[in-house]
Amino acid sequence: MGSQSVKAIESLSERKDFLYHLLNDVKALDMMIEKDLFEKKIYRVGAEQELCLVDSSFRPSKNALKILEKINDPHYTTELALFNLEINLDPIKLGSNCFSNLEQQLNGLLKKGRTAAKTVEDNKILLAGVLPTLMKKDLVFKNITPFQRYKTLNDVLKKIRGKDFMLRIKGIDELILNHKSILLEACNTSFQVHLQIPLKELVDKYNWAQAIAGPMLSVMTNSPLLFGRELWSETRIALFQQSVDLRNNSFLLREQKPRVSFGHDWIKESIIELYKDDIVRYAPILTSNFDEDAVAELEKGKIPKLKALNLHNGTIYKWNRLCYGQNDGFPHLRIENRYIPSGPTIKDEVANALFWIGVMQGIPNKYKKLYDKVPFNEIKGNFINAARSGIFTYFNWFGKGISAKRLIKEELLPLAKKGLKRSNIDQKDIDYYLNIIEKRVDNHQTGSVWITNSYRKLRKKMTKNIANATLTSCMYKRQVKGKPVHNWKLASEKKYLSIDVNISKLEKFMTTEVFVVNESDLLDLVVKIMKWKNIHHIPVVNNENKITGLITKNNLDRSENSKDNFLIAKDIMVKNIITVNSDTSIEEANSIMKNNKIGCLPILEFGELIGILTKNDLKKLLNNLDKYE
Repeated sequence: MGSQSVKAIESLSERKDFLYHLLNDVKALDMMIEKDLFEKKIYRVGAEQELCLVDSSFRPSKNALKILEKINDPHYTTELALFNLEINLDPIKLGSNCFSNLEQQLNGLLKKGRTAAKTVEDNKILLAGVLPTLMKKDLVFKNITPFQRYKTLNDVLKKIRGKDFMLRIKGIDELILNHKSILLEACNTSFQVHLQIPLKELVDKYNWAQAIAGPMLSVMTNSPLLFGRELWSETRIALFQQSVDLRNNSFLLREQKPRVSFGHDWIKESIIELYKDDIVRYAPILTSNFDEDAVAELEKGKIPKLKALNLHNGTIYKWNRLCYGQNDGFPHLRIENRYIPSGPTIKDEVANALFWIGVMQGIPNKYKKLYDKVPFNEIKGNFINAARSGIFTYFNWFGKGISAKRLIKEELLPLAKKGLKRSNIDQKDIDYYLNIIEKRVDNHQTGSVWITNSYRKLRKKMTKNIANATLTSCMYKRQVKGKPVHNWKLASEKKYLSIDVNISKLEKFMTTEVFVVNESDLLDLVVKIMKWKNIHHIPVVNNENKITGLITKNNLDRSENSKDNFLIAKDIMVKNIITVNSDTSIEEANSIMKNNKIGCLPILEFGELIGILTKNDLKKLLNNLDKYE
């Protein structure tokens, strides 16, 4: 979809025209399958590398177009957000040293990108499933890449949904928010791996790809944080589904499925079942200009492009997505693995790709015709559990319970070795990359485990936002060195950030866990909250959760002698309060507090209270900046 000129379907005639071409494409594909016109005995591997752009403070950089111009390489392309880019790697035949060649090409392209990024305001390129320093304010409409296809997609999805996008994810922490654009989807960055498979093997191998998705994901997770919340081991799975969920309540009542999904059932006879099911379940939302009649082209002896089918397929985001394409005029079908996250290093990513493809190629005969052997919802449940728990998942594996670690070591790694040997992969590459997977299991350290444990360590000494920045800085430094994540030591708070109080923003240092009281809360409750939590300032909010005042220890002291037992917060709060936003610098905040002789600054974003900075916080920060230099 990204490479096509697309527009929203806005009229009945456009819908009719698109459906004609879509149904015609399906008919042509069915004919091609019946005649077995697809490329035979050839397996190819391809990959798409999504990237995060960060500035010198490791916050998201919006310089994608400037950096892309500097790179000047057709392998690079834009993504939905201005803080992301994508590399499209060259497809290569499966065999010999294809995986070490894949690593070599990716390293070369990434080095080229990093060199160009450095010339644009000292920007950097980072591999991360979810960038830890992303904030809600980064996801505004102006940060969508200004190409028509992205704006069209945003407008169409918003119009269909009819209201803001809702995100609700519960893990260790819980995240609930409404958002006005599809840029929540841009928080996800992945390493998408493609495997071209001959037609006669495709039904069994697509089903097998579904069956192994949970165990594969469990050892590859790298996205446990979003907006400073600890959520799922691979938060991208929940985030992506909800970020482009078009369903409103009426759709939910009719059990319409989300456009991001694991799938709904096994394939039984032909892969055409996938495309037909998608047409039944998902209404078309985009169209384009079509210059061929697929069936007529086929009858002329030509291979059709199936443009309408590919466009519709591009608006449905299965974690294992079936794709149609051509190589030198020969049609092929491939499985696109979309659940592998970006990072932690290129070596980790290539190891993930080799492991997945090895297990795919090593499918035992006993796991063919899976639709007769295991309920589909069982393997779907495995996938969700793996996204939640990662390497610590316990699976229901063909009737027996087994841990992710045992399943990987006792069954899947041996299968991968067989599949890779069967595919004529060099033994040196097999041993090297599978050793990375095995060591992750032995050391109990995936990217998600490292990020979570590092974040918890940093949070003991830092605010949430400075911990996120330090964590991201540490990820980058280890990533550039290139050692796989199982070798990484936890992040350290030392020697990662250099802070200039004149430009450093409060977003890095503010306290985000803010205790508040309602205007109508009894003063006695306010007293107890401040005493129990040892705080000297507490914001007061109304029933719409908007800040309307502030209570300080001085307020309480002045009201101490009151004989009214039913005083409420509103009776004593300071109403004329000074607030700032998260872009305020430390130096500016210090001046405001000194000049106005106040002890704290509530911090607002879009009118919402998101943090607080007290005089004691500021004093401690200014006296201890050397810890972060």
